[in-house]
Amino acid sequence: MMSSAKAAIYGISVGALGLLISLTLFGASLEENFGLEVFFKLRGSRAAPEEVMIITIDRDSSNRLNLPSSPRKWPRSVHARLVDILAQLKPAVIAFDLIFTEARQSEEDDMFAKAIGNAGNVVLSEWLQSELLPVYDCSGAKAGQLHIEKTNPPLTRFGNCAIASAPFVLPKVPVKLNSYYCFLTSAEDIPTLPMVVFQIYALNVYDEMIGLLAAQDPSSIILFPANRDMIFENKNIKEMMRIFRNHFQQNSIRIEKMFSLSTNRHSAMNAPENNHILESLIRAYQGPKKRYLNFYGPPGTIITIPYYQILEDFNNREGAPYYLDLKNKAVFIGVSERARVEQKDGFYTVFSQPDGLDLSGVEIAATAFANILEGKNIIPLHPAAHLLIVGAWGVLLGVLCMMLPAIASAVGIAVFSTLYVFMTHYMFKQNALWFPLIIPIGFQVPVAFFGSLAWKYFTVNKERKNFRTAFGYYLPDDVVDQLSKGLKNVEKGSKLVYGTCMITDGEKYTALSEKMKPDELSTFMNKYFQVIFEPVRRYSGIVSDIRGDSILDIWATTYPDCKLRKSACKAALEIIQAVNEFNCLSAPLILPTRIGIHSGLISLGHVGAIDHFEYRAAGDIVNTASRMEGLNKYLGTKVLISAEVLNQVDGFLIRNLGEFMFAGKSKPVEVFELICRYDEAFSCQLNLCDTFARAFDAYRNRYWEKAIDLFSQSMNFESGHGPSRYYLDLCKSLWENPPDTDWDGVVYLSVK
Repeated sequence: MMSSAKAAIYGISVGALGLLISLTLFGASLEENFGLEVFFKLRGSRAAPEEVMIITIDRDSSNRLNLPSSPRKWPRSVHARLVDILAQLKPAVIAFDLIFTEARQSEEDDMFAKAIGNAGNVVLSEWLQSELLPVYDCSGAKAGQLHIEKTNPPLTRFGNCAIASAPFVLPKVPVKLNSYYCFLTSAEDIPTLPMVVFQIYALNVYDEMIGLLAAQDPSSIILFPANRDMIFENKNIKEMMRIFRNHFQQNSIRIEKMFSLSTNRHSAMNAPENNHILESLIRAYQGPKKRYLNFYGPPGTIITIPYYQILEDFNNREGAPYYLDLKNKAVFIGVSERARVEQKDGFYTVFSQPDGLDLSGVEIAATAFANILEGKNIIPLHPAAHLLIVGAWGVLLGVLCMMLPAIASAVGIAVFSTLYVFMTHYMFKQNALWFPLIIPIGFQVPVAFFGSLAWKYFTVNKERKNFRTAFGYYLPDDVVDQLSKGLKNVEKGSKLVYGTCMITDGEKYTALSEKMKPDELSTFMNKYFQVIFEPVRRYSGIVSDIRGDSILDIWATTYPDCKLRKSACKAALEIIQAVNEFNCLSAPLILPTRIGIHSGLISLGHVGAIDHFEYRAAGDIVNTASRMEGLNKYLGTKVLISAEVLNQVDGFLIRNLGEFMFAGKSKPVEVFELICRYDEAFSCQLNLCDTFARAFDAYRNRYWEKAIDLFSQSMNFESGHGPSRYYLDLCKSLWENPPDTDWDGVVYLSVK
């Protein structure tokens, strides 16, 4: 367990890293482009207010009405007809997300202008134009450029008839569209289309709003029209809204008093709907110019009716279709397609579809209006609260990870992270409050957990370094790890594992030791051991025991693993090659090596008592591997392996040498010679194996004469081939003295 001081330092570090990222543009981008998406995905779609509806100009309407596919080319008489129909359905406001800046046929334009004027509640779109104006100093020299934006209103004959016109400019974003403007600072603080539409929609509470302002500041009401009728007469809504905006920004302290007065008044009048609209209107003026969209769902979530359907169904209203009930609603008209290939006016948002279909501009405008109406824009935390949460969260994670063990800290992090996501999701869903998510969960959690693991590992590793260095010369690494955790592990005894045992032994060690001085022999053997150890370690084996020139190597696991057996075979072949090279360099002092490999269950662990223990493998597998190593000298081979080793192992050239019953054992062992990797085999080796296999098959079937002939042929491929010579002699003996009828081909060995 880590000390509390170090845990506190680590926690503060994790919190500080989170704060540092939060203060960068990269951190803000992570939360906006990915954090918001996670919250929206967790929340899913939600119902849009019934007070807003979209009439879409789409491909179906073009085809049904026999109009051009481009909405810009539609006759304005069609729009005039639509406005006339809508005026009869008495919506609160009609908003066009279309640009009408070019004059067309005079008769068509007159019809549209007349329809707009008759409706009296139509809002048209403006487009924003950027300009760079030169700036000069007092001497007349050019000092720089000034970037300004100005609005281009619709055609004058349309603009004069409309109740208002406004631009709808969306923020330029590199990834997803998440926000919109209520007021444009770059264009003289003018209100945007959704804000203008909402102000017109809320004109039924205008008189009451003026009454509240008069109650708080009587002198301020001279700035505004006296009543809503004057607004329709003057049609100067945008200027009035800018004055409202400035007034509310400069007198924000009085806002809560207005809310209180409004709530009490409507409670007495039992008019909660008007109270809600009034509060939303005040909040709209009070809030920031740029706001985050609280999306309702994928394209089509807001009630959307095709353009043609309104025109066709108005004169045939049997059953009164729901979409013709537009009284006191806000109707947005614009381009919106249901297929990606047809969509041209799309914006990539959190609810863009997998097929590429995005929210259209008119849907964004309607969403912004609905958010203002509900008073439920997504609200980011105050920067101070945001930083406080990120910092405190980082400290909590850091202390938790450092004070608890890895598993406990992982569980603790999972629990706290789940609670954090649940609580922030709940606040997002219920109150549209946007908490940081990506930095606390996606960054601070992994940094805290894995960083603490790295710290603990570094600390523990530093403390054990000297211990491991010393004991690593005598014991396998995993045993050193056990001992480093406590000497009590020595007394736990052995464990049963599935192991592959390799016994290596030098052929002429006794004669060599007689010729060399002890110190020379020790130096020579250390070099020899290095040659053998390197392939074993390379293929993840353990050097378990050394007795003279004999070495026991182990590949151990808790279950049978063909990969480990294959690694042992690769190591054996490389040992033979390395020893041959070693003998060439050290001649005339040479130590040819034989190898036996067997697999199965072994007992692996500490063996001993009182104050002396050794770590070794024990069991029949070790003994059998040793017997197989000894069998090499009778067969004239280098590497012998058992059938258990070959189970599910391929990629090697092998030779089946039959079954052998070792002295003192009750079950025979099927033995194979490991020759080389199959892709490295020469043709002569393959031919020899084929001939030997046919000879051995004849031997098993008691065709002694045929077996003798084939074993003789085998020796022609390789002069003095050991296995062929061995079986040739055995076949001659059996030919002269045939075995009993129950003979099974097993070779019985009388010596160990």
